[in-house]
Amino acid sequence: MLNPLKFRRSQDFSLVSLITIKCNESLLTTKLWKIRNSSNEIQLDSKIILSQGEIYIPSRILSFGIYEFELIVSMTKYPTLKSSSFVYVEITPSGITANLVQLGTSMITSGVEKDLKLNPGEFSVDQNENSFDKIVSSFVSHFDFQMKII
Repeated sequence: MLNPLKFRRSQDFSLVSLITIKCNESLLTTKLWKIRNSSNEIQLDSKIILSQGEIYIPSRILSFGIYEFELIVSMTKYPTLKSSSFVYVEITPSGITANLVQLGTSMITSGVEKDLKLNPGEFSVDQNENSFDKIVSSFVSHFDFQMKII
């Protein structure tokens, strides 16, 4: 049974390998990461380096789901000598951060007879995406109200 490492979609993460080689002739190796989701190999942005013992995945690159990360190591001098190892990663949703005011301020001060507009539909943040979904925004915005402090 799979026991995947869990990361939120809004998180960057790295996978680091520990490679031990027992060879008297050469220690030079070639490394290659392959990433699969439901048996389909995933093609990632060219900025992500797949040829090192460590792989760094920036936030919001992978969709929700379980991924198989395979690291294949082969000897440079003898390319048919290969070994591979797998790790499973699950990308889970991050929650929506509801902000009543701009920038998510936790303390609000307002002068006498000044309007204070609370608008979670406009100021909330969906950490899974680069922008807040308009459908969710219109759903949340029915909580908008204004308050006058006297």
